[in-house]
Amino acid sequence: MAKNKIMNRMTRQGAGWVCTLADFADMGSPQSVGMALLRLVRQGKVRRLARGFYDLPRRDPLLGELMPTAEAVIDAVRRRDRIRIEPHEAMAANLLQLSEQVQGRLIFNTDGPARRFKIGPATFELRHRAARKMASPGGMTALVLTALRAFGKGHVTPAHIAHLRGLLTPKDRRKLMDDLAQAPAWMRSHLLDVSREGTLP
Repeated sequence: MAKNKIMNRMTRQGAGWVCTLADFADMGSPQSVGMALLRLVRQGKVRRLARGFYDLPRRDPLLGELMPTAEAVIDAVRRRDRIRIEPHEAMAANLLQLSEQVQGRLIFNTDGPARRFKIGPATFELRHRAARKMASPGGMTALVLTALRAFGKGHVTPAHIAHLRGLLTPKDRRKLMDDLAQAPAWMRSHLLDVSREGTLP
């Protein structure tokens, strides 16, 4: 039965994994998968987060069911729509603790269509950006490039560099070097400083 296969896949992925109908396209038509998920929700085995979004909730002994992470939600959208998504500049700086500005919404750039949706109390906003203006590499490199773009040329300080060097792992810094050619020219000296071993003078 599709219901059992869906439950098995969600269990393998673990609590906190956010999924959509697209994640079970190999198990039947959208209608049959949707009905199977609805039955799992009614049985209390799966949580419906919003229209088209489901998860096995993470649980805390004191707080009970926890909402999924923003990363888990965005990963689900990325898989479903097959689009590129990266944090908006201000959000990237916030995620890397380079800014104390509190984000009222979770804002991301995408080469897909602009949209806004809610998952629990969180509002997600996807802003369309031309693919050529998005950071080419993925992972931590994209986050660092996007955060530096938030400050702009001439406004990246030694304190920003020192903070990133302390935050990034040696593996992250090596990846930054591997992706150096894909960064804007004005960022490259900053990325070299972030990646360099030892301490800043």
